[in-house]
Amino acid sequence: MSLDGLIATEAARDAVIAALGLPAPLGKLILQYIGMFRPPKRQLSWDRVAALFSELALPMAHGKIERKGRAWSAPLEYWRAALEEILAKRDTLRLPLKSHGYLYEIIVGYAGKTEAAQEALRETSRAHGHQEQRWGAGAIDKVLERQIPEHVKEQLERIGAKFKKDGDGDQG
Repeated sequence: MSLDGLIATEAARDAVIAALGLPAPLGKLILQYIGMFRPPKRQLSWDRVAALFSELALPMAHGKIERKGRAWSAPLEYWRAALEEILAKRDTLRLPLKSHGYLYEIIVGYAGKTEAAQEALRETSRAHGHQEQRWGAGAIDKVLERQIPEHVKEQLERIGAKFKKDGDGDQG
């Protein structure tokens, strides 16, 4: 379909506008993921494509999702990792997907592991009679003995570097 034809169709235009609101670095992953919603022997309607893109745009832009009755941190690193995980499991999933629920569950898992790591650091610090520990490279590894995925540890180290750069380091 030409760009003129795409823009002339209202649903297609809405899909393009919604897609433009998504983070560019994740574009290819998102397109592959959206393809997992396609019913067998049919194409996705432009209305459905627009809705799927729109449902992702706001949570990605805000860096959080609502799930299990609360808000969860969802930085772009979690989205990337979750999309890659789903795409890697494509052959074992029941397709077509009906909702973003599985994607959100993976992101909640990453967020939960990050929260657990942060809490473990606080508890370790308290147990040793120290004030809140500064986030430094390797602090997460020492506490969790490499029990969380590498990309989550990298995210925590980036958070730690930001606190170190800002000079406060306190999490309390």
